Amino acid sequence: MSVTGLAIIYVIIWWIIFFAILPIDVNRTKTVKIDGEDPGSPENPKMIKKFFYCTGITTIIFIIIYLLIKFEYLNLRNMIT
Repeated sequence: MSVTGLAIIYVIIWWIIFFAILPIDVNRTKTVKIDGEDPGSPENPKMIKKFFYCTGITTIIFIIIYLLIKFEYLNLRNMIT
């Protein structure tokens, strides 16, 4: 598989994991009410922590998928034909 294909797979996995962990560890109670702001939005969404968790989880999953493809346990070309 080419480097471009591997990068695309990594980005797709990253976004799926990111949206899966986005609602985790969110406190929706607000201490300060601001007019025009959504009342359900969190004060501190902890995005940096979620970014690093997402990158770590994605890297582990990507390495597993890469090894399965490299050793031909997961061969999509043979599955299609």
